Amino acid sequence: MKSMRRDNQSSVSEFLLLGLPIQPEQQGMYYALFLGMYLTTVLGNLLIILLIRLDSRLHTPIYFFLSHLALTDISFSSVTAPKMLMNMLTHTQSISYAGCISQVYFFLLFGDLDSFLLTSMAYDRYVAICHPLHYTRMMRQSLCFLLVLVSWVLSFASALLHTLLLARLSFYGDNTLHHFFCDLSALLKLSSSDTTINQLVILTVGVVVITLPFICILVSYIYIGASVLRRPSIKGLCKALSTCGSHLSVVSLYYGAIIGLYFFPSSGNTNDKDVIVSVLYTLVTPMLNPFIYSLRNRDMKGALGNILRRGTI
Repeated sequence: MKSMRRDNQSSVSEFLLLGLPIQPEQQGMYYALFLGMYLTTVLGNLLIILLIRLDSRLHTPIYFFLSHLALTDISFSSVTAPKMLMNMLTHTQSISYAGCISQVYFFLLFGDLDSFLLTSMAYDRYVAICHPLHYTRMMRQSLCFLLVLVSWVLSFASALLHTLLLARLSFYGDNTLHHFFCDLSALLKLSSSDTTINQLVILTVGVVVITLPFICILVSYIYIGASVLRRPSIKGLCKALSTCGSHLSVVSLYYGAIIGLYFFPSSGNTNDKDVIVSVLYTLVTPMLNPFIYSLRNRDMKGALGNILRRGTI
C-alpha cells in the first residue's frame, strides 16, 4: 500500500522555504538590516584578509589561521544569505531540489571548517602562552599548512558523506521547510524514507567535527588558565587576555549558537526558535568576527593604521 501511494505521487522537484518569522509589512526593514549585515560580513572579513596579506608583521601562524577563518566566514554566510535576501526581495519561496542539496553540502563544509580552524587557533594560543620559548619551533610553517589541509579534508569528507546520504532519500508530498535555508535536520523530517542511518551518521560525525574540537579548545584554555595562575601577575593576566580574548569571544559566539540550536532543539517543526538561532549562527557571528579581531587586537589596529597612512600619503 505504501509503495502504491508513492507511485501515485511525484517526487518533489523543489522545496518551499517559509523564511523568517516576520510580518509582511516588516519585510522591507528586515531586508535592509540583513543586507547590511551580509555586506558588513563580506567587507569586514575581506579587510582582515587584505591587512594580513599586506602587513608583513602579520605573517605569523595565528594570523595565517585568521585569514582562513575570515575566508570561511565569507563563504559560510554566502551559502544562505543571498538566497534568503533574494526570496525576501522577490517574495518567492522556492528553491530547486539540486539547489537545496548543494546548499546543504556547502553549509556543512564551511560550518565544519570553522570548527577545525578555531581548534587550530586554540592550539596556537596554547603554545604561545604555555611554551613561549619553543613557539617558533612548535608552530612551524609546515605544521600550520598541515592543520589547515587536514581541516579542509575532514570538512569535505563530512559534508560529502551527509550529502550523499541525503540524496538517496525520497521526498513525496509535503515540500515545505519552516526555515530560511535548506537545513539538514529539517529535510530529514520531510523525507518519506527511513532516516535511521542519516541520524546515526549525524551523531557519529558530529562527535568528530563538533564535540572533539570543542573539547580540544576547552583543554587548551584549561592549560592556559593553569599556566597563568601558576605565576599570577597583573602583567601576565593582561598578556593572556590580549592574546586569547578575541579568539575566546569568537569561540563563545560560535559554539554558544551551536549548543542552543542542536543540543536544545525545538519540540515542534513550526517553532521559531531554531530559525532565530540560525540567524545568529549564520549571519551575526561571521559579521562580528572582524569587529572582535579589529577592536580587541593591537596588531590589527596597527596594520589598519599603517594602510590608511600609506593611502593618505
